[in-house]
Amino acid sequence: MIHYDTAVIGSGIAGLTAAIYSQSHGQRTVLISQGQSAMHFASGSFDVLSRLPDGAPVSHPFKSMPTLFQLRPTHPYHRVGIETIRASLTWFSEMMAGCGIPLTHQADEANHFRITALGTLKSTWLSQPYVYQHRCEVPFKRIVVISVKGYRDFSPQMIRDNLSLHPDFANTPIVSQFITLPVRPNGTHNWRALDLAHQLRIEANWQHWCEQLNHFANADDLVVLPAILGNGDGLIQLSELHKITGLTFNEVAAMPPSLLGIRIEEALLREFRRLGGTLLRGDSVTNGEFHYNKLVNLSTAHLGSTKLHAKRFIMATGSYFSQGLKAEYHQIREPIFELEMDTNYQQGNWYQPRFAGNQAHPFVAFGVKTDAQLRPYRQGKVVSNLYCCGAMLANYDPVFEGCGGGVTIATAFHAARQMLLTPQATHTSEAIL
Repeated sequence: MIHYDTAVIGSGIAGLTAAIYSQSHGQRTVLISQGQSAMHFASGSFDVLSRLPDGAPVSHPFKSMPTLFQLRPTHPYHRVGIETIRASLTWFSEMMAGCGIPLTHQADEANHFRITALGTLKSTWLSQPYVYQHRCEVPFKRIVVISVKGYRDFSPQMIRDNLSLHPDFANTPIVSQFITLPVRPNGTHNWRALDLAHQLRIEANWQHWCEQLNHFANADDLVVLPAILGNGDGLIQLSELHKITGLTFNEVAAMPPSLLGIRIEEALLREFRRLGGTLLRGDSVTNGEFHYNKLVNLSTAHLGSTKLHAKRFIMATGSYFSQGLKAEYHQIREPIFELEMDTNYQQGNWYQPRFAGNQAHPFVAFGVKTDAQLRPYRQGKVVSNLYCCGAMLANYDPVFEGCGGGVTIATAFHAARQMLLTPQATHTSEAIL
């Protein structure tokens, strides 16, 4: 049997955040990572709250929290509390800055808008250094959208056309351009983001790239680029690019893989390893052994008959996408431990008639039922040493409400902190007698 203080199941943002917090507070921590996380599909920015459950837009997330709590008392944010939400975002930002990826928000704690790969504006709260934080007025004389010839996952023309329809950009000229690299993809193959990241490390391509950027844009422009620089170290290359060209850049995450998201994930994995944490990569939990409403040990696919024992466990297995929740014809369930769900099982009420309407789909808010400390229920009782966080939680809609990143960070922080603060009862035969 292998012994740890803390075992974290899942290596997305929630799992990594909880594991880093645990390891940095003196707990010998193991992180069980099944595979690629949703960060490979993410924008690299973090939303806190963009819309209330009734659809009302939110400009200042923290000012809108009391209204959110009234509309949805069971929301994970209400379980965590405003002060913990603030503390979690501060801790996360400081930790990421120490990892070389500073994340910033507006000075008045308002949401800002980032430009998407569709040429739309999406409300968010924390962004990376080379993401333009839009707030009504455009401080540039022109916007230049540039891509690489042969890269099909990013359309400068579409961004130009859609962005020009927004009232804030009505008086700002927007142009699109393609740069052709000296080395082209062979045959019918097209560039992907990681292909271009590799090609732009070649000196001849890099020099050509820099020269062409200066040919198409000047210091008064905002240059919108797909996120194609680096594989984990893109900010270093962007800083170098800015020094060479003198241009202002805005990175946009295109089709997966998202280098902006990978950058965050790789930084968190490095930090966990630097702190001395143990990573079981490519492994998955198959089941657990419970004793007196306490999780005692885990079995994993790769460890075979060897059990993994820990004093405390944190579960961050995600939602439907990462199979942390499993949708079946008559039910939605948590497939590893069969934890109790907080759902509406009247199937006709699982979704709205319109896929992209003005109302949220109820099934998105289905998830694991927990107490105030984010401990789940199993067979009618709270599991005393297991804590859940992130997308597996019930009673919030990360897409409709624009709160996925904030809930993930806040609940992971809260779960890890509660885990360390809550004394764990030790059950023995003598104690029971």
